[in-house]
Amino acid sequence: MLLVFLMAISLSMDAFSLALVYGTFGICKKNKIILSIIVGCFHFLMPLLGMLIGELILSLFNFNTDILVAIILSFIGLQMIISSFKESNEFQPLKFSEFFLFGFAVSIDSFSLGITLPNMNMANIFSPLIFALTSSIFTFIGLFIGNKIKKLLGKLATVIGGVILTIIGILYFL
Repeated sequence: MLLVFLMAISLSMDAFSLALVYGTFGICKKNKIILSIIVGCFHFLMPLLGMLIGELILSLFNFNTDILVAIILSFIGLQMIISSFKESNEFQPLKFSEFFLFGFAVSIDSFSLGITLPNMNMANIFSPLIFALTSSIFTFIGLFIGNKIKKLLGKLATVIGGVILTIIGILYFL
């Protein structure tokens, strides 16, 4: 049981760190909850998919998931930087598709872990459920803290967040 919680925390750290950056957008409470739930759902479904079909997919398609994550994170980061230089002081709400991409990007590692769960005698619904709950909580906390940073630093927080997200995306390529 302790191992499941430790894995859940490690899986949630990327969601937390990226949520810190995303929180600099000044996301409203409703959207913080929605994004946290989406991340949790992905952290629930991806390990299940990994357990069910992961090995089959990886044997049929030899691809590097880091490249996909790099593209998504870099795209979101560049969007953040560009939006911070727009004249409008009013925040444009993030689209559901951006929430979806965010949730997918931070949960790809859950798929890989799902492939290993049967080998660790953890192939049950309990592990993905703990992963989902933990990642939802970590995401919400990251968004909350990111929002506080935004209030302290203003537009500069969004630029810094976008640069960090883009750098993280580029590092996935390397």
